[in-house]
Amino acid sequence: MADSLPTEFDVVILGTGLPESILAAACSRSGQRVLHLDSRSYYGGNWASFSFSGLLSWLKEYQQNSNTEEESTAAWQDLIQDTEEAITLRRKDDTIQHTEVFCCTGQDMDDGIEETDDLQKNPSSAASTTLTQLLNSTCLPEETRTLNVTSYEMPAKDTPKCDRKISLEVTGVEDTMAKENYCGDNTGLHTVSDREKDEKKPVIENNMDQPQTNRITYSQIVKEGRSRYAEFKNVTRILAFREGRVEQVPCSRADVFNSKELTMVEKRVLMKFLTFCLDYERHPDEYQAFMQCSFSEYLKTKKLTPNLQHFVLHSIAMTESSCTTIDGLKATKNFLQCLGRFGNTPFLFPLYGQGEIPQGFCRMCAVLGGIYCLRHKVQCFVVDKESGRCKAIIDHLGQRINAKYFIVEDSYLSEETCSNVQYKHISRAVLITDQSVLKADSDQQISVLVVPPAAPGTCAVRVTELCSSTMTCMKDTYLVHLTCSSSKTAREDLESVVKKLFTPYAETEIDKEELTKPRVLWALYFNMRDSSAISRSSYDGLPSNVYVCSGPDCGLGSGHAVKQAETLFQEIFPSEEFWPPPPNPEDLIFDADDKQPEAPGTNTIIPDRLESS
Repeated sequence: MADSLPTEFDVVILGTGLPESILAAACSRSGQRVLHLDSRSYYGGNWASFSFSGLLSWLKEYQQNSNTEEESTAAWQDLIQDTEEAITLRRKDDTIQHTEVFCCTGQDMDDGIEETDDLQKNPSSAASTTLTQLLNSTCLPEETRTLNVTSYEMPAKDTPKCDRKISLEVTGVEDTMAKENYCGDNTGLHTVSDREKDEKKPVIENNMDQPQTNRITYSQIVKEGRSRYAEFKNVTRILAFREGRVEQVPCSRADVFNSKELTMVEKRVLMKFLTFCLDYERHPDEYQAFMQCSFSEYLKTKKLTPNLQHFVLHSIAMTESSCTTIDGLKATKNFLQCLGRFGNTPFLFPLYGQGEIPQGFCRMCAVLGGIYCLRHKVQCFVVDKESGRCKAIIDHLGQRINAKYFIVEDSYLSEETCSNVQYKHISRAVLITDQSVLKADSDQQISVLVVPPAAPGTCAVRVTELCSSTMTCMKDTYLVHLTCSSSKTAREDLESVVKKLFTPYAETEIDKEELTKPRVLWALYFNMRDSSAISRSSYDGLPSNVYVCSGPDCGLGSGHAVKQAETLFQEIFPSEEFWPPPPNPEDLIFDADDKQPEAPGTNTIIPDRLESS
């Protein structure tokens, strides 16, 4: 039971976002006793993935749960000794704001989400006509179509253990998952049978919306063993938006010479420039004079046509126009070095959504002995006044749990601790559409598109379009994510791009003959806090052995989360290797006295001293 947790750990981690989950697995891998808690009812925090009905349930239930009463502090303050002081933690998560929902089929919700659940139990029969019925049955009432979200905690009653209505647990792994820890009714990690039951359920991701790319590299996945806990598909194409139309960007050498969008001269110039970028460090004379210039200005000096400059800047380097020359060259080289492993693009996307990645690390931690509890709130840190170090936490059950080190997600810290922090925000949109932004022979395309800024001072918008083979949406539909740095509300930042690429469902009734763009069937806009640039010194009164992890950032991929996890691990355990490779079972040598019976057909490595005898 959750109220009988052990009271002594080496590391206590609050929050199951990607950096916290990487750290949890790394700490368990190095032999530390890990307790991993989350006040939410699902894994992943702001990196999580939801089913469509789960996301709708959260939106519907939020108004009824956002105004929860503050809990009394009298119960746990009695556990604080005279030589100690408490640092209270935030009781509400306000990392998500300005949420607006638009269901474009125009009917109110009469029967809740029951039809959604039935449909997800039989996804094989779902087609585009069924999706319309789904959206009709799950539209929010008019008064809830615009919500100002200041909390992100799911009601516990809306979180079944096995039906994937709220969170999508990583499933389909080895039988060793039976060794994972469970805490009462706090859902742990599911076993292999769960995915067999729910294999094709449609998913709405509520995460960073970027495909998992080379930023979490293939070699890292193999080294860490995480490839056993998640499946991936390669992004099939990179798109560009120029002069009001969407076109495919040639990435590989074959793509360049097969492209019909480029002239023969452009193909030669582009290949020459890309070849230079792969080895630009050896030719400093080519760029040193432009170190102080922007990358866009540098491209103009390389005899690249405006068409090629657009491709390189927005679709290959994927940087802002103001990016420095050296950063642009690094980004271009990084892109080119990752081509060819799985396809014509360097990007991978996890099946069932981004939320599979942090859950995969949580599974690894649990297999190695970590203990997990969801819906488990923590009231405060207990700090020793003399040393200034955190000694323990006190949970919502009044239990005091001691540890040497504490890792906490930024959203758990109180307003007092974050009083000097200046946060940035990310504007997000999630759309369900009826066709791809660029039709192709195959309807199973995973695309990444960067829409350039419409005016100086504004940000480019990244668009990620997912097809049904990613297991994130139903057949004959597409799931589209739009992301940019916030300057206003998400709708104000992104609606203009949505109108350029898509047609609202209601407008298609006016003149269907002229319909060329995909129709938007459902849309969600929201702003998400970006704490990736916050330094430790910005937090007020943080104990020296408490380490803070940030949420998703606006960058493509998860490079910042991986680097942050590695940096924090090395600060906590400087003598330990971060993610040492696991031993090869074939290289293990057993002593003669402890030798296990050999199974038929297996190979055993025998020590040299036995061979000589």
